[in-house]
Amino acid sequence: MPEETIHEAKRSRSRQALATYFRRIAEALGRGEPVPIDDAGTVTVDPAAESDVEIELEREDGVVHFEVGVEFDEADGEIDVDAAASKATFELYADSADQWRWRLRHDNGNIVADGGEGYADKRDAKSGIESVQRNAPGAHVIDVDRGEEAPEDGGSDAAFELFRDSDERYRWRLRHDNGNIIADGGQGYASKQKAKQGLNSVKFNAPGASVEELDADEPAEDEPAEDEE
Repeated sequence: MPEETIHEAKRSRSRQALATYFRRIAEALGRGEPVPIDDAGTVTVDPAAESDVEIELEREDGVVHFEVGVEFDEADGEIDVDAAASKATFELYADSADQWRWRLRHDNGNIVADGGEGYADKRDAKSGIESVQRNAPGAHVIDVDRGEEAPEDGGSDAAFELFRDSDERYRWRLRHDNGNIIADGGQGYASKQKAKQGLNSVKFNAPGASVEELDADEPAEDEPAEDEE
């Protein structure tokens, strides 16, 4: 049978984004779940229980090639080119003031993030969603109360900020390098660990989440919770 390329992609990634990508793979393997191949998680592979692993490091004309290959019999694994790895959906809707808003709803019904503001134009709200999808996976996480700052190297064009509000509740927000807040958790958490779980849910689920436009007469029930994954 001739060789078949099922999926192929090439683009530059920061060290942080690369770590996030490999971490998603490692976590899926550890849980025994299908492994997401692309950032959106629409292509997955479920490897065999035991596979051959080949690691190769080459240098040619000043360029280094670092390759990790996993090989197994097709009958012992499974490939899905139409998967839905994300466990959340972006909901796009108009509020009572006819401002366009978005929220990221987990499959369990909980709201894990929202844009925090209304947009006069639907296209701007969609651009906000795209910015979160693009920047959340590789964003550094910094503790504002400790005076931390995002490293200059790696990461994306945004950073997750952890902080305590006036009620001593832990919150997070995703701030773009231009200073704008492009997403927040919309709630306070009793512990920093819970806040980190919330933002990690956005890191994992935002890239592959589909966008659903709600009807004007559909109720907007925002019920955030603390235990999404």
